[in-house]
Parts: sequence; structure tokens; C-alpha cells
Amino acid sequence: MTGDRTAVEAWFLAHGLPYFVAEERAAARAGLRPRRLVSLAVVVLVLAALAGLLAWASDAYAVGPALWLSITVLALIWYASTALRARPILAFALSRTLGSVRFLVPMASRALPLLLVFVTFLFVNAEAWQMTTNLPFGLLWFTVLLMFGLAVLFLLVRLPEEVDRVDDEVDDDFVVRACAGTPLEEASREVAADPGIDPRAHAQVSGFERWNLILVLLVIQTVQVLLLSVTVFVFFMLFGSLVMQVDTQLAWTGAKTVGEVPFLSSVSLSLVKVSLFLASFSGFYFTVSAVTDDTYRRDFFRVVESQLERAVGMRTVYLAARERR
Repeated sequence: MTGDRTAVEAWFLAHGLPYFVAEERAAARAGLRPRRLVSLAVVVLVLAALAGLLAWASDAYAVGPALWLSITVLALIWYASTALRARPILAFALSRTLGSVRFLVPMASRALPLLLVFVTFLFVNAEAWQMTTNLPFGLLWFTVLLMFGLAVLFLLVRLPEEVDRVDDEVDDDFVVRACAGTPLEEASREVAADPGIDPRAHAQVSGFERWNLILVLLVIQTVQVLLLSVTVFVFFMLFGSLVMQVDTQLAWTGAKTVGEVPFLSSVSLSLVKVSLFLASFSGFYFTVSAVTDDTYRRDFFRVVESQLERAVGMRTVYLAARERR
């Protein structure tokens, strides 16, 4: 094998692929042992009980489910980043997304106009203001987390198709192109030139490595959706603070007061609630549209397409070169 194993594994770790390294994969597998998962469940249950007691003591019962769900999500992220060795996945995916904001501009310019036209009709609707204003903030936050969870679940169902599509395209030209500029560049040319090695025999990604690719895609696409949702939230906050006068809000909500956000006299709590709800709804709507509609699908996956091909190509050459050696 021409490429140095240490350099290749360091490349895998730097590019958010820890499960492509045998030692990291074994450590993650150990983190999924029943004994350790039971310990995690006990910690989550204790924190959930404390959250319930806090909600009960403050007479804000609606806060309980939202607080419990938030704690559970944070605990799972913490456990994944430590015991399951997923920290490189999170770090690379976040840096990749934030470093590729320029690719989000064409996607946003195509998706946002129609989305905003559609959601603005809900924004200038009295029923939407009544519903969100009457919701306790804890229950509203639970609804936001629920929509976010549905979007993540939808991505988990569809993203494996992208992995399957890429590893089905592997051939000699694919591995040479994918490994250009990597520690396996020379090895990829040797593998492609060897008639006794078929790269497709090592192309299928399964197990932990397949989930590694899916998680990288999931984090990157989730951050994209969050950025788009934040954009919608900021738009409605600015738009609402300009056109939605207090008298109009009181007439639509039927409340005696809409509440004022400290230090922002032009912004009401009702405006924050309806903007937050519509932003979360927009994120879910955009996720479904971007994955199912070919018009947005290409832009949505542009940020990760080359990285996915490179990861599959590197793994194929890594395994093929080991066999050749």
C-alpha cells in the first residue's frame, strides 16, 4: 500500500469519518453496549424528573415536556460526541456547512421567495396569532422541537438513498477522481491500473461506516435547514415590528396585552411566538420540498456531494490497496 496508514486515518478523522478508522469504530461499538446505554437512560430519567419537579414548582406544567425533550436531545448529543466518538463528525459537518455558505445563497434565493409568499399568508392571519398567543411558551417550544424532530426523521429516511447512489457509481475513473489531492492519490492510480482489482467489490458501504456518512449528511443538512429557519424568523420579526401595530395584535389575539420584549418596545411576545412557530414550520416544509423536489434537490446536496464521493472513493482505495498489498 503506497499511502501511509497513519496519514490516511488522520485524513479520515479530519474529514469527519472516525468510523472509517478501526480503533474509533471499536470504541463506538463499545459505547453501544447495554450496560452503558442503561447508565445513559438513568441519567436522562433523573434529569427529566428534575425538570418535571421544576415545572411543577413553578406551576408551568407546559414547560415540563419541552424541558425534558431539550435535555434528552442535549444528553444524546453529548453521549454521541464522547462515548460514540462522533465529535469529529459534528466538528467537520459544522465547519463544512459554515464554510460553504456561498452555496446556500442560490438555494435560498430559489426556495425562500415562494416559501415566504406561502407563509406570509399565515402570518397575516388572525387565527395564527390567536393560536400562538394562547399557547404557553413551553408548549410552543415543544411544538418547535417536534417539527424539528420530524424534519430530522424525514432526512434519516431519505439520506441513505444518497449514500447508496454514490457507492453504486464507483469505478476506476471514480476512485482516481475522488482521491485526487489525498494521501491515497498514488494508490488510487495503482488500483485503477491493476486489472486484477475491481473497485466495485470494495465500494459498498455498510455498518458503522455507512452510518458515519449518513450522520455527516444529516448534520450538514440540518444546519442548512436551521440557517434557513433563522432567516425566516428574522424576516418576520422585522416585518412584523414594522407593520403589525399593537392595536392590530390586540384585535387579532383577543388578549388584553400582547407583552413587550425587554429593551425592544416595537417587538411583542406575540410577535416572537408567531414568528418562531412559522419559522419552524418553514424549516420542516423546506426539508420536505428540498429532498423530494428535483428543483431544489441539487442545490440542497451540493454542499456534501463532493465530500460524499471523496469519502466513498477513499474507503474503496484503502480497502483495495490493503488487499493488493
